[in-house]
Amino acid sequence: MRERSGRPKVHGRRAARRVALRILYQADVTGLTPVGAMNEVESGDEMVPPFARELVTGVQDRLAALDALIGEHARDWPVERMAVVDRNVLRLACFELLYRPDVPQGAAISEAVEAAKELSTEESGRFVNGILGQIAREAAAREG
Repeated sequence: MRERSGRPKVHGRRAARRVALRILYQADVTGLTPVGAMNEVESGDEMVPPFARELVTGVQDRLAALDALIGEHARDWPVERMAVVDRNVLRLACFELLYRPDVPQGAAISEAVEAAKELSTEESGRFVNGILGQIAREAAAREG
């Protein structure tokens, strides 16, 4: 399905998350900022949905804090040594868990685990689930 502009149309948050994840991945492997990678995508023939734009911008704005948090919970596994897909799945999900109250914790974790399994490995799904579970429990305890 295409919009009148001829660009592919993206539906739903799941699709927007995948667009955001692809942009974060591209930024990571090319050395661009996430917003810079998003601008490159948009200069082509692809629409970046508003939700994906919010995710990419949010991750960029909090990248150091997100990486520090992920690093604290990934015992003996530095963020910079993680698989690129896993690292960016975690960044995106952590942003949603901590800074997007409109996203249920379960949805953020489930989407991240599914993306890790689909785009990386089965072990990545368990790895992502374990880290995000710890972070979600800590966030809930702080709020509770």
